[in-house]
Amino acid sequence: MGGNPAMRAGLALVVVVVAVVVGDVGAALPRFAEAPEYRNGEGCPAAVAGAGVCDPGLVHIAMTLDAHYLRGSMAAIYSLLKHASCPESIFFHFLAAADGGEGGGGGVGELRTAVAASFPSLRFEIYPFRADAVTGLISASVRAALEAPLNYARNYLADLLPKCVPRAIYLDSDVLAVDDVRRLWETRLPAAAVVAAPEYCHANFSRYFTETFWSDPQLGDRVFAGRRRAPCYFNTGVMVIDLRRWRVGNYRRRIEVWMELQKEKRIYELGSLPPFLLVFAGEVEAVDHRWNQHGLGGDNVLGSCRPLHKGPVSLMHWSGKGKPWDRLDAGKPCPLDHTWKSYDLYIAEGDSSSASAPFALSSSALPAAAFSW
Repeated sequence: MGGNPAMRAGLALVVVVVAVVVGDVGAALPRFAEAPEYRNGEGCPAAVAGAGVCDPGLVHIAMTLDAHYLRGSMAAIYSLLKHASCPESIFFHFLAAADGGEGGGGGVGELRTAVAASFPSLRFEIYPFRADAVTGLISASVRAALEAPLNYARNYLADLLPKCVPRAIYLDSDVLAVDDVRRLWETRLPAAAVVAAPEYCHANFSRYFTETFWSDPQLGDRVFAGRRRAPCYFNTGVMVIDLRRWRVGNYRRRIEVWMELQKEKRIYELGSLPPFLLVFAGEVEAVDHRWNQHGLGGDNVLGSCRPLHKGPVSLMHWSGKGKPWDRLDAGKPCPLDHTWKSYDLYIAEGDSSSASAPFALSSSALPAAAFSW
């Protein structure tokens, strides 16, 4: 689908929210090549004059954006545009750390310049996210990286995005789309659902919470009683969120209540995932697993490579400790990291080659069954 130039005659308007976690504020951002221009194909919705971000024909995508993960974000954006049937109908919403620093690498201004340079026609907005909105609620986690305030920015999407945006696809920065994201956008959310995501009911759900949680008569199974279905694990790196229902139900506050309880009694060990599970597990509208082939970052302890799960693939997710750009730079890539490399816009220091985008793999580079519908 993404390899047809006629279908790619434009950029799909998907609203993507990107949260930025700034590492070394004083360091300059890396350089990136300019991506190819993609145009809308036949059958795409006509833009409504003067509607801007409120245009009902747009697809909205939200992501986190920061200096360290910018390389991943750039590849993710490139893949979304390349495989979109209506790339000009995609609007990206990026969340960036508000304290990035004036003139320092990783600030909102620098990030805006970097994104616009690689994607001159991209429709996007960057929303400053104040770390102090959540810092006091964050508890120590098994990995320091999970404690970064921007990991929690997705909890505040409904507060930061314009009220006219009805829903958003939230994506982590370590993903690649290999299918038309509009298919995910069109996921049906029944009246009782606020979030849609792939669920993994074979996973041991109990391990996401401590013995303190399960042994407390006021917590444990009682928390999930009366929900639509039995609670299952879902990965928060790929979600379709109904922002209007989120606001009405005040779900940001519901998540914060669990984070406050965590400060009083240790009920989980991971970072931003468990509060989401406590609020939404058993209430999530299931999405086909093809939209989150996760775990490609490898084993968190051993760092070993992981293959794709059995079945079709529409979105690849390098969740876990290892990131493809780090392994490629270290000369120790996993096999699937080479697929990610074909979307990498990064220009290495000292590289005097022209700033043109790499050849991005088409869907034919992966098994045909991966894209069957």
